[in-house]
Amino acid sequence: MDTKKTVKSRKAAKASKEVIELSDSEKSFYESSLNNKREVGDGAPAENELETKNTTKLKEDVDKPIQSLYIHFKIDLVFITLLLAALGTRLYNLHNPRYIVFDELHYGRYVTLYTKGVFFFDAHPPLGKQMLYFAGYLAGYDGNFTFDRIGSAYPESVPVKALRFVPAVSGSLLVAISYQLMLEISTYQSTAILAAVLVLFENSFLAQSRFMLLESIQILFGLWGILCVIKSTRISGPGSIIWLCIGAFSLGCCFSVKYSGLYTYYLAIFLVGRQMWRRISNTESVLRLALSALWRLVVLVCIPLAVYISVFYAHLAMLPKAGPHDSAMTSAFQASLKGGLASITRGQPLHVSHGSQITLRHSHGRTCWLHSHAHVYPVRYTDGRGSSHQQQVTCYSFKDVNNWWIVKRPDQPSLAVSSPPDVIRHGEVVQLLHGITSRALNSHDVAAPVSPQSQEVSCYIDYNVSMTAQNIWRVEIVNRESEDATWDSIRSLVRLVHLDSGSALRFSSRQLPSWGFNQHEVVADKAVTHQDTIWNVEEHRYTKAEDRKERERELVSAEMIPTAATQLSFWDKFMELQYKMVTHAADAPQGHMFASEPVEWPLLVRSIAYWLSPNSNAQVHLIGNMITWYAGTLSVLLYGGLLGLYAIRQRRAYFDLTPRASQKFYDAGCVLFLGYWLHYLPYFFMDRTLFLHHYLPAYIFKILLLAFVIDHIYFTICVHESKRSFTNIFILCIAIWLAYVIITFQKFSVLSYGNTDLTETDLLNLRWKDTWDFILHKKK
Repeated sequence: MDTKKTVKSRKAAKASKEVIELSDSEKSFYESSLNNKREVGDGAPAENELETKNTTKLKEDVDKPIQSLYIHFKIDLVFITLLLAALGTRLYNLHNPRYIVFDELHYGRYVTLYTKGVFFFDAHPPLGKQMLYFAGYLAGYDGNFTFDRIGSAYPESVPVKALRFVPAVSGSLLVAISYQLMLEISTYQSTAILAAVLVLFENSFLAQSRFMLLESIQILFGLWGILCVIKSTRISGPGSIIWLCIGAFSLGCCFSVKYSGLYTYYLAIFLVGRQMWRRISNTESVLRLALSALWRLVVLVCIPLAVYISVFYAHLAMLPKAGPHDSAMTSAFQASLKGGLASITRGQPLHVSHGSQITLRHSHGRTCWLHSHAHVYPVRYTDGRGSSHQQQVTCYSFKDVNNWWIVKRPDQPSLAVSSPPDVIRHGEVVQLLHGITSRALNSHDVAAPVSPQSQEVSCYIDYNVSMTAQNIWRVEIVNRESEDATWDSIRSLVRLVHLDSGSALRFSSRQLPSWGFNQHEVVADKAVTHQDTIWNVEEHRYTKAEDRKERERELVSAEMIPTAATQLSFWDKFMELQYKMVTHAADAPQGHMFASEPVEWPLLVRSIAYWLSPNSNAQVHLIGNMITWYAGTLSVLLYGGLLGLYAIRQRRAYFDLTPRASQKFYDAGCVLFLGYWLHYLPYFFMDRTLFLHHYLPAYIFKILLLAFVIDHIYFTICVHESKRSFTNIFILCIAIWLAYVIITFQKFSVLSYGNTDLTETDLLNLRWKDTWDFILHKKK
């Protein structure tokens, strides 16, 4: 009996221990079984147990809730707080100053042209300008304000706050997205908050976000795209596809605002490529790996490209009318707009014939027309070389009666067009007579005035010397569809090849000295396939009179009649616009009083005076927070040093970081360190005027890298410090430093808002560098 009790007590103790280890539901069920006094392992269930089970199951079926669809939201209060703080600083008093500030001059003009539907040309894609336009459109802007100069006052009819709203909101979201991006890079939440606070209290981002400027829009699209791409690399399945598609769309928007957004796009491609490189070591099949890489490539190429093309489709659809920027485009493009070149092409003959009066336009790059005048080349140039002393031939950038030429077959003395017209075809030879002087286009084996490696082009003057005329040119139609294609006005792209030398008539892109009235040089060049050897007939009429004086009167008094637009497909316009944007980038104005060099940007050597009040010393400057700016530059150097140090020590089998810490360090480097250099280094190779605001896309990565470096130093101290004393000192130092960041932001915010009348003493106190361009109105 005692033995049985002992065994039962052991079983009960064992059962009690198992119950403790079970979940609550399992424990409840187990205790219920014990209460029914069921022996363990006695076979079939007891009768009362069956009844209990059936009752319980019936009750569960009755109480079971009906299945439905649920959406669960998680609200990050830190994210909301940062966003509200950013909106408070960026939207505060947004309508002031109520004057044109810096590049609002240009973007305001573009908004006005969008409102009127007038075509304009700009070297950057149009998405940012379209966003400004839609904000103005919703606010009722009528487009009747002339953005004439920086500092002009806005009338009440201009919704200033609405036009500045999109950049301001973009600059605010930039703070919150910086927080999310740092969380995704696997830093502490405190570090992500620090990064967002540094962006929040950065004066350069504040100033750039408060006006009709595009950098905040571009940077927002770029950071959001990078964030989505990183998310897609951290997960698999449909979620990865969705995040990558969203990221690709945002990146397409990024470089559709400004072409510098392509650097962010390249960073995203690198991050996805890095993900695929890591997967090569996995055991998955080659086919699956290839398909995975393929769909990512398709997403990263097709979606951004579709966004980019759609933006230009909308751009061209919104601007159907001719305007002052038409001259940058080809004759065919101009003729496709309402008005403009269409007003001078109505009823003009299509086929160029013997006796045609034409103007020849340079088809690529700079807009100019083949031109001549009665002046001759100097006998000798300043370098001692001699010339032919023949009549000058140039490329002139303006419409002029001296741009007219008459096409003539060499063997026909008459200049009147026959009936039917004697049409010129591909491969045939012609002479070109200057309309006003009646001298033939000519070239000799004489060095050109500015490009001595090429032949001089002139209009032949018979000086009764041994230099005979060489004025026969072969017509080559570049875009011909057949070998007997006719030479047509507007649409035929032609190359004129000098028969004696085999050189092609070419725009050299160089300017002549004052004796050539600073017009552009035209030469005969052996590089016949060069793009600058291509011309097209723009204006065209048939010669009616044989008498020279009568022909001159025809040319001078010709009347232009309005006409319907010439049809040109979207793809034709799109491709031409892309080409013109690339070629005209080199023609950007050189030199500016507030220009700076890339080597100066990390040290904030120059600022930019955006606006100066006409009535006081209130002013707006693009200037950074010096505390953050210099700390960020130091963090780039420090991270680079640590990167090299860890690499060397790992090579020698010393591992300073745990695998997880090492992974986090290199992940941050691939996003932030590489992102900084990718957005900064290209400017060293650009031959154009640069400003401090070109540094801002790189600077955002530098600020985030600064926060990460602080995070890494803190981690290193915690790992190697046995006591908390040094860690606490480090935290205290960071807190003091952050307080100085906020104080500096507040001190310089008067130059971001432009709402404070500063005294001379105030300006001197703010001028922490002698190279900063502050302006002082002397008060009477």
